[in-house]
Amino acid sequence: MAQDAKTLDLIAIGRSSVDLYGQQVGGRLEDMSSFAKYLGGSPTNTAAGGARLGLKTGLLTRVGADHMGRFIREQLEREGVNVAGVLSDPDRLTALVILGIRDRVNFPLIFYRENCADMALQPSDVDETWFAQAGAVLINGTHLSQPNVYETSLKAARAVKAAGGRVAFDIDYRPVLWGLTGKDAGENRFVENQDVTAKLQEVVALCDLIVGTEEEIHILGGTTDTIAALRAIRKGAPDALLVCKRGPDGCVAFPDAIPDTLDEGVSARGFKVEVFNVLGAGDAFMAGFLRGWLRNETVETCCEWGNACGAIVVSRHGCTPAMPTWVELEAFLSERERPFRLREDVELEHIHWASTRDRVYDELTVLAVDHRSQFLDLIAETGGDPERIPHFKTLALRAVRQVAGRDEARFGMLLDGRFGLDALAQAADHDYWIARPIELPKSRPLEFESSADVATELTEWPAGQVVKCLCFYHPDDEIALRERQERQLLRLFDACRKTRHELLLELILPAGMDSDSRTVARAIRRLYSLGIRPDWWKLEPLQDAVAWRETEMAINENDPLCRGVVLLGLSAPEAELLASFEVVAPFPIVKGFAVGRTIFYDVARDWLAGRIDDEAAVAALASKFKVLVDAWRRLRGAAEKAA
Repeated sequence: MAQDAKTLDLIAIGRSSVDLYGQQVGGRLEDMSSFAKYLGGSPTNTAAGGARLGLKTGLLTRVGADHMGRFIREQLEREGVNVAGVLSDPDRLTALVILGIRDRVNFPLIFYRENCADMALQPSDVDETWFAQAGAVLINGTHLSQPNVYETSLKAARAVKAAGGRVAFDIDYRPVLWGLTGKDAGENRFVENQDVTAKLQEVVALCDLIVGTEEEIHILGGTTDTIAALRAIRKGAPDALLVCKRGPDGCVAFPDAIPDTLDEGVSARGFKVEVFNVLGAGDAFMAGFLRGWLRNETVETCCEWGNACGAIVVSRHGCTPAMPTWVELEAFLSERERPFRLREDVELEHIHWASTRDRVYDELTVLAVDHRSQFLDLIAETGGDPERIPHFKTLALRAVRQVAGRDEARFGMLLDGRFGLDALAQAADHDYWIARPIELPKSRPLEFESSADVATELTEWPAGQVVKCLCFYHPDDEIALRERQERQLLRLFDACRKTRHELLLELILPAGMDSDSRTVARAIRRLYSLGIRPDWWKLEPLQDAVAWRETEMAINENDPLCRGVVLLGLSAPEAELLASFEVVAPFPIVKGFAVGRTIFYDVARDWLAGRIDDEAAVAALASKFKVLVDAWRRLRGAAEKAA
C-alpha cells in the first residue's frame, strides 16, 4: 500500500498503565502522601505525544475492564489516539506504576505488572488489516520479555512490513521487568545479561529505526563499549537508522557505517535546561523524532525535534501530560531566549496549557443555576423548604438533558457546591461543560466562599469542573480596592493552573460607576497585564457593537488561545437578551451564553410555592432554555452567512 494511502502514521504496541506520581518532590517514596494520576507506559506516552505533534497514531494494548482501564481509553481518545486496538481484558487489572522524584538523579518507581492486562497481549490480538493501514509500527523492548507479547510484537511488525510500512524499535530496557532486579529497583536502567541481549537482537533485522540510550545500546549490542555495541547492532540491521540518546547532550544518529567516535555521527543542537524529572523524557524524544522521521524530514531535523521534546518534558512533572504540542514545539524552537529553569517560561507554559485542553468549543449554551443567595431569597418569598433547593437543581439538569438530547458537547451547566452537589454528581455521567462558583456571593472586595486557601479547596474538585469566579470590577476602582481584588484573582489563577482547572472569569461593572464602550476592554487589558489569563470570560450582554469590537480586540491581542466569551443574563427579560444576542452574533470571540435567572427564577418560585410539580418545572425550564438556544444558533448562523 502506498504511504500516502495509509490512514495512520503510527501504531505503537505494548505497555499501557496508570502512573501515580508522588506530588511531594525531594522525599522518599515511602513518605509520599498524595499522588497525581496520569496516563503512562512508554509506547502509550509516545502514541499520545505523537498525536499532540500532529501524527495520526494508534495503540495496541490491553487494559483491565475496570475504572483505570476506562481512564486510559478515555484519555487516549481525548489526546486524539486511535483506540481500536485498546482491548478490554475482563480477567486482569490495568497495569499500575507508582513513581516519585527524589532528586535530580533518583526517580524511584514500582511497577505493578504481574498478571496485568497489557502483558497479556496475544498474537490473536493483532488485526493485520488495521496494521496494514499504518505507515509504521513502534515496538518496545519491554514487550519482548515474555513469549506472548514477543510474538505479538513480531506479528504486528511483519504485518506492517508486508504492507509497505516501517518498523521503529524503542529498546526501552527495564531490568526489573526482565526479572533481573528486586521489585524495589524499578529505576535501575542497566543490568548486563546475555540472554536479554540475544532476545532483543532477534528483532533488529525487521527494524528501520532503532532508538536507545547508551545503556540501552549496550544491552542490545552486548557490550558496554558504545561504538562496539553500535557496530554489533549494525551487523544485524544493516539498513536501519540507529539513534543513541545522550541525555543533556542531545542525540547522535547513524544512517550508515558506524564511525570511530560518537561525535562523528549526525547530530543537531541540544537544549540545556534544568532537570526536574527524567521519567518520560525518552518517550517524548521518540515522539519528536518520529514526527520528523515519518514526515521524511532530514535526520538533523529529526534529532533536533527529538532533543527539544525531551528537554521540554524533562523540565516537568509527569510523562504524557508533559508532552508538547506542535504549536508548543514551534514556540520552543524559536530564537527567543529561554530560562534555564524551563518551567518558569510563562509563555511556553501557557501555550502548553492552552493547547492541551480538552475539546474545542465553537458553541456553548449553558443553563446557570449556581445561584445561592437568589434561591434563599426565593425561600424567604415563598416560605418554601430550603431542603428542596438541591432537588430543583437536579430538575434543571433534566431540562438541559431534554434540550441537548445526544448533542451534549455543546451544552453546559453552572452548578454550585452548596445546593448543587446532587446535580454535579449526576452531571458527571454526561459530556456537559460544567462550571462551579468559587466566590462568596455579592462580595466586593472579592472573597472566596469556602477555604481561605483556594488551592486547597480546588484539590477537592473534579478535574473537569471549570472554576467560575464573579468579580465586580472596574479599571477605575479606588486603588486599594482594585489591588486587593487583583491579588485575589492572581491567587485564584495560580491555584487553577496548579490544580489543572480551567478558569471562567465573570466580570461585572459595579452599578453606579461611569462606563463607556472601552471600559470592559480596559478592565480586561488590565487583568491580562497582571498575568491573569482566564480560559473563559463571562461578560454582560451589552447592546453596544463598539464595546464588543474593543473587547474582542483586547482578548485576541493578549491571549489568542483564549477559549472565548459567554454572555451572562443579569436577569434581563428574554426580549432584551435576544436583542443582545443579535448584537454579539457577528463576533467570533463570543461562543454562546450562560444564563440563569431569566430562565429559572419564575419557575423556581412557582415550584417552591407548590403551584407546579417536578414535571411541569422541567418542561418550563426546558422551554425557556430552548428559546435561547434556538435564537442563538439562528442569529449566529445568519451572522456567519453574512460574513
